[in-house]
Amino acid sequence: MPHPDVIIHNRWIKLLGPRLQDPSLWHINRRSCSGALALGMFCAFIPVPFQMLIAAAAAVWLRVNILVAVPAVWVSNPFTLAPMFYFCYLVGVGLLGVEQEAFNFELSFDWLLDGLSAIWQPFLLGCFVVGTVSALASFLLIRILWRLHIISHIKDRAKRLHNLRRHKKARQ
Repeated sequence: MPHPDVIIHNRWIKLLGPRLQDPSLWHINRRSCSGALALGMFCAFIPVPFQMLIAAAAAVWLRVNILVAVPAVWVSNPFTLAPMFYFCYLVGVGLLGVEQEAFNFELSFDWLLDGLSAIWQPFLLGCFVVGTVSALASFLLIRILWRLHIISHIKDRAKRLHNLRRHKKARQ
């Protein structure tokens, strides 16, 4: 990972100004990481290019870890994009109770103008619902895993302390 100073002094990122100096954008803690992962997962289901820029700007605005939010968007990549968005479309069709349209997905501007016009409502609803559910699930998962890690750490520390006391008592 690049050092925060390298990122802050980048000529393009400098435009965000002093907001990038906020420590919560760079620190790894439960709040910042869980919020960042949730943000990144939500942005992964936004059907527009440059999802990483949206995630970065939202991370600055929401004050969550930018180095977690941006890579989380990579869940949607050239290999996963079509199945993810098709699933979103199916979710939208199910929620709206409309008939499923037959279409051939193409990653082109012409398809966006012509093909998307017939399916845009269930598609966008599905993207919103799946993105929201993914964000909530990832937020809760990180919070639970973080808590379990802390509990395990506390138990290990108590066990070490107990063993140390027992060892001291045995030496006396």
